[in-house]
Amino acid sequence: MDTQSIIEIDETYNKIRSELFRAIKLKKCKKCGCMIYGLNDIIENLKVIGDDASNDLINEVEKLKLELKQIEYSCLGCKHCYPAAAINYLTDALILQIQNSVNQTGSVNSLEFLNSWPVSPGEYNNFCDGTGCPIAVSTLASLDLYDNLSKLKPKGLCIIGKTETENIGIDKIIKNTVTNPTLHYLIVSGKESQGHYSGQSLISLYENGVDKNMRIIGSNGKKPILKNISYEEVENFRKQVKVINMVGCEDAGEIAVKISELLKDFEIIKPSEIVNKTFVLPSVKKIIAKKPKKIKLDKKGYFVIIPSFANKLITVEFYNYRNELLNVIEGDNVYSIYSTIIEKELISELTHAAYIGKELEKAKWCINYGVKYIQGEA
Repeated sequence: MDTQSIIEIDETYNKIRSELFRAIKLKKCKKCGCMIYGLNDIIENLKVIGDDASNDLINEVEKLKLELKQIEYSCLGCKHCYPAAAINYLTDALILQIQNSVNQTGSVNSLEFLNSWPVSPGEYNNFCDGTGCPIAVSTLASLDLYDNLSKLKPKGLCIIGKTETENIGIDKIIKNTVTNPTLHYLIVSGKESQGHYSGQSLISLYENGVDKNMRIIGSNGKKPILKNISYEEVENFRKQVKVINMVGCEDAGEIAVKISELLKDFEIIKPSEIVNKTFVLPSVKKIIAKKPKKIKLDKKGYFVIIPSFANKLITVEFYNYRNELLNVIEGDNVYSIYSTIIEKELISELTHAAYIGKELEKAKWCINYGVKYIQGEA
């Protein structure tokens, strides 16, 4: 790594320290889930880098964890979140590491990389073999195009997926692009998602970037604001790939021809070169779902759901725990029924609300398909 890169990474690490040291002085941060999850994410991603500077920072972060209190809230929604800012700075360091690794060595451990990419989950077909596949394709809202082009699997295609939103969908494209230096082209094809203009937004992002509020400049989308990536990631994306505008094209054969043309022009990465190390960008902590040890009863009462196959209606009876009938709600669609239940304040537990939503959908499905409904346990 050159001297300039070392200086840049050291500066980034100092920014991380500044954010975390300021946070640990605040009582609210010591009891916040954002802080503990953020510190854990930072440690895990510093381990990926694995050099002396990152190991030193790991030790400092481990000491900060000792000052944390028992979590009292998952997130307070603060205007400035210190651990989130620190994670964004760490993203800068990781991207810089990737760029230096590729520029200096031209080779990587493909097995490690292929097992961990794409880093942001979604509906993709991933064909990356670590070399000779510089092209990504978004089919926007065109499901058939996604399926047909996936079956063709033209040479040079690295990854293909849909992009139906002008915010989260584009967030994911950027994260998966900047963590794979083999990618140098993004074909935007298929039909636009109504009202979102994700294709037009992608092209505007490539041409214009984002403003200080992370809003895509020139986008016609409803909410083209990128909240899960940093400005630096956007700029790295714009430098790394050339966006090819094929919006409206749903012909898999035509797009395959374009992929072939781009592959012929591709001379940046030699066939023998593959990505040299797995880098995992900081992410929100993944929580494995599990069954609750104990179900908390709703103090307000319980519901009995009765679907009517004759008139296609669902009747919901509301009882107290003395088994006295208090209310009867009737409707022909799930949304109206659970909205009425909430409006009448007949429910006070989130788990109970989730259960009612599930059972109402099941009852409606049973009516539609003529299947006997049996109300499940909470």
